[in-house]
Amino acid sequence: MRYFYTPPKVLQKMFPKFVWESKSDKILLTFDDGPNPDTTEMILENLSKHNIKAIFFCVGENLNKYPFLVKKIISEGHTIGNHTHSHQNIVSSSKSKIDEQIELCSKAIQEEIGTAPKYFRPPHGRFDLRTNRLMQKHQLTNVMWSLLTYDYKNDLNIVKFTVQKYLTKKSIIVMHDSNISKDIISNSIEFIVEEADNSGFQIGEPSECLR
Repeated sequence: MRYFYTPPKVLQKMFPKFVWESKSDKILLTFDDGPNPDTTEMILENLSKHNIKAIFFCVGENLNKYPFLVKKIISEGHTIGNHTHSHQNIVSSSKSKIDEQIELCSKAIQEEIGTAPKYFRPPHGRFDLRTNRLMQKHQLTNVMWSLLTYDYKNDLNIVKFTVQKYLTKKSIIVMHDSNISKDIISNSIEFIVEEADNSGFQIGEPSECLR
């Protein structure tokens, strides 16, 4: 059913301050969980090939482990967002723990790139009624998605089905910068670019899609 791939409208109406789809008529590519030495450079190479700028929702622990990849992401014109420090489920965590997770990740980002992040995405896409207040406190915008590719199943046929069925001109597409999608990530990006072109859609930059 559609809500397996696109968040239901009722949920979007309940949380209107969250970003659920592109603010322009252009597709936005997003990558969660990195940086990762086995996939980040592969993703960057594919994005560069098509002159695409994306947003990487990074985990603080990975930022600390692989600062050279953070610098490479930024040097190639992409955006980095907060994905918590250790990818913990914020729904099952205490408020103080969530605060710490968000703050540590933002601190790691600022130390590496010199500016604080503007955007946040909760691990596993899970959030609750506390999330709005947390976003205000940490001066972040919660960016969800309108197209879940299921690339984490590492099956290109699933990605192809999802994109062919549910891609729109305002899609925010979520993929993963991790080993769970390593085998298909390059082909997934290629397929999305091809489908967007065939449909007459454009792929935008974070600054215009999240304005």
